[in-house]
Amino acid sequence: MGSDTEVRIERDGVKALVMPEWAAQFDPGWFDPDFWGERAVPVSSGGRGSAWFVERSPEHWVLRQYLRGGLVGKLERDRYLYAGEARVRSFAEFRLLRQLRIMGLPVPKPVAVMYQRRGLLYSSTIIVERLKGVCPLGDVALALNENRWREIGQVVRQFHDGGVYHADLNCFNILIGETSIHLIDFDKGELRSQTSYRISWKSNTVDRLKRSLNKAYGEEVERQWQFFLEGYNVSTNV
Repeated sequence: MGSDTEVRIERDGVKALVMPEWAAQFDPGWFDPDFWGERAVPVSSGGRGSAWFVERSPEHWVLRQYLRGGLVGKLERDRYLYAGEARVRSFAEFRLLRQLRIMGLPVPKPVAVMYQRRGLLYSSTIIVERLKGVCPLGDVALALNENRWREIGQVVRQFHDGGVYHADLNCFNILIGETSIHLIDFDKGELRSQTSYRISWKSNTVDRLKRSLNKAYGEEVERQWQFFLEGYNVSTNV
């Protein structure tokens, strides 16, 4: 990618990509919550305890470490096997977010991303701009009216019509604002051709979202889900 879209920096063993507007101020310490002290506040909803809200006046960011889940995560919490920079998850997400914004899709703006190798393993962290005045769908699902649920369905369909695969579309990765709806956390996400992949990945993503809502609310959310499907199915694109 050209320097007009990202700046590559290597410092203190950290390999980073930084958006141009922040490159001159870049500090590898940005990726460490302890660097920020009281200006870093843990995110309470969703996730695995791996994200912080960071205040860097006048800017507000979200810092997220890449952590493993499941049984593997109990053995190697924050490190992944290094298989070449092209497969570093943080770099891939950073570049995907940039591309989605170019496509006009509602995602947060990436700020900086890094990885650091330790032998055959690496650890990663990403920083994105914090969206203002939003909260996770998982926190407000029952408070939203039917039109907002239709809008959520339309936004998810907008991503799918663009060939955007979200690997973990759950109710805490959809942020609801007064007039906005954003998708976040695109780790392992990708752009998929509409013809080279089976269409089932779209329905699988929708099913994953439904399971997360059921886990949070049980059958209470069934009525709202029908409005979501109305919005999702309103698109004429396949």
